[in-house]
Amino acid sequence: MEKQRTWIFENKPVIISTGVVGGPFEGNGRIADDFDVLHGDLWLEQESYEKAHRKLVEEATMRAVEKARLKKQDIEFFLGGDLINQITPTSFAARSLAIPYLGLFGACSTSMEGLALSSLLINSKMANFVLTAASSHNAAVEKQFRYPTEYGGQKPPTAQWTVTGAGAAVVAQAGDGPYVLSATIGKVIDMGLTDPFNMGGAMAPAAADTIIAHLTSLKLEPSHYDLIVTGDLGSIGRSIALELIQKRGIPLADSQFQDCGLMIYKDSQPVFAGASGAGCSAVVGYGHLLNRMKKGELKRILLVATGALLSPLSFQQNESIPCIAHAVAIEYKH
Repeated sequence: MEKQRTWIFENKPVIISTGVVGGPFEGNGRIADDFDVLHGDLWLEQESYEKAHRKLVEEATMRAVEKARLKKQDIEFFLGGDLINQITPTSFAARSLAIPYLGLFGACSTSMEGLALSSLLINSKMANFVLTAASSHNAAVEKQFRYPTEYGGQKPPTAQWTVTGAGAAVVAQAGDGPYVLSATIGKVIDMGLTDPFNMGGAMAPAAADTIIAHLTSLKLEPSHYDLIVTGDLGSIGRSIALELIQKRGIPLADSQFQDCGLMIYKDSQPVFAGASGAGCSAVVGYGHLLNRMKKGELKRILLVATGALLSPLSFQQNESIPCIAHAVAIEYKH
């Protein structure tokens, strides 16, 4: 069963281009230079935060297509999603793109869900070019899942800051760029946590389960990867996940285990336990981490995007928070 969760891509799908767009808070962060476009305000010249969110997706996807020196007509499928009701920002962006579309909802795990499925399409030769994206918008997401930011509500130290950003990638049969080695699909794990202000703690067991399944099914040591990077566990979830993995006898070193939610912002920025949002692993992965691979700083990484599969309705009905994590192994040989 565990072995069936991992897909090995013999044909090595290639990430030939990416597009990464962010907002003003991201522009003041630690990896600002890894964005293609940074906006000066959250509105993006739109009438609502939700429409601004849609524009993030449109800009990231079109930047990825243009950098691949392709036209929209060359892309056979677009796979993407976000956190807003019925993934409308991504679906409305798909309306503008006019590319055959598969909408995805994996919460903050959507980026690697999309990359895994895109790689599967390419590896099976069902397509030559597939576009995938994930995104989030701080003000839109906070308004839906917690409180509008205008309220100025107090948050606990376990809370995380939703990224305003979109990351997109074009995956192809051939070309220059990092290629996708394998993917491990996560299982939904629910440990009974109910606090929407502690997403990292809720998602940590799912992240640990997927990482353990990936390493054991492929009979790999953690040292096989230069880095194992989770999506947005933040400081709370990262420490829990690391402890769970090490308790299983897997020698994952603290320095080798990093988190996108702790990489995007500076220590001086008030983000509590770190960053989150479907755009978090998308912008850090497709921007910062792939840029490091292209520079030769990293050869092989395992990127594990984590998602909390709750909704405002499930929270109002006192449901606990089911979580999931999807892992994708990426390598770049110069």
